[in-house]
Amino acid sequence: MRPPLVLTVAGSDSGGGAGVQADLKTMLALGTHGMSVLTAVTAQNSLGVQGAWELPADAVRAQYRSVVDDIGVQAVKTGMLSSAELVETVAGLLAGTDAPAVVDPVGVSKHGDSLLAASALDSVRTKLLPVATVATPNLDEVAQLTGVRVESESDLRRAAAALLDHGPRWVLIKGGHLSGDAVDLLTDGSEEHWLRAPRLDNRHTHGTGCTLASAVACGLAKGLPVPEAVTAAKEYVTGAIRAGFALGDGIGPVDHGWALGRETA
Repeated sequence: MRPPLVLTVAGSDSGGGAGVQADLKTMLALGTHGMSVLTAVTAQNSLGVQGAWELPADAVRAQYRSVVDDIGVQAVKTGMLSSAELVETVAGLLAGTDAPAVVDPVGVSKHGDSLLAASALDSVRTKLLPVATVATPNLDEVAQLTGVRVESESDLRRAAAALLDHGPRWVLIKGGHLSGDAVDLLTDGSEEHWLRAPRLDNRHTHGTGCTLASAVACGLAKGLPVPEAVTAAKEYVTGAIRAGFALGDGIGPVDHGWALGRETA
C-alpha cells in the first residue's frame, strides 16, 4: 500500500538538523512519503547560518505544481519563506490545494539568525495564516507577528487569540522558551488542548520547530483530527529532543530516527 503523501515547502539546512532535511527525516520516521519544494539554500551548521540564498518564485511554483499535479498530496507543511513574494506565492498555491496545511512561520533560526524579511511579516499575517489549518509559531514568532510578548504560561491564551485573529483554523502556541515544563497551547478559539512534557536537560535541540510541524502534517495526512495529530507530534518531538546528540562545536540536532529504534553512537 502507498504511504500517506506529505509535502514540505521550506529551506535547506546543509547541516541536516532543520529545514527540508529535518522534515523529510520526520516524514520517513512517521511512515509517510515525504516530498519537497525548496524555497532557499542555506550554508548552515551547528554554530549558525553563514549564508542564505532565496530561490526565485517561479522555481518554487514549478516544484510545487510538479509534485501536486502528478503525485498528489495529503498534507503540506511550510517552513522558511524569506520574502513577501515567496510568502504570497506559497499562500496562493496552498489556497488552491485540497489538503490541510501546517504553517510554521519561521522567523529566526535556533541561533538567532533572521530567516524572514521584516517586509514579509504583513504577507504572513494577511496571506499565509488565513490558509493554515494549523499555525505553529514559537514565542519569538508570536511577538513578531502580533506584538504579544509571552512571559508566562498565563499569557499563552492571549497569544493564541491574537494569532487566531489572522485566520488560521487552529494555532499551536509553543511555550518551549518559557521556564518549567514544556507547555504548548492548541486552540481553535472554542476548545483548548494543553500539551505538557517535562523539560529535558539536553541543549541539542536544533530543528525542533521544523520537526514538530512536519510531525503534525504527517498525522493530518493519515486522517487524524487536529488535536490527535498535534498530541502525537508532541510525543514524537519530545522523544527526538531526549535523543538529541552533539554535532560540530555548537548546538546539535534532535534525533529524528529515535522512534525507529536507532541508537546513536
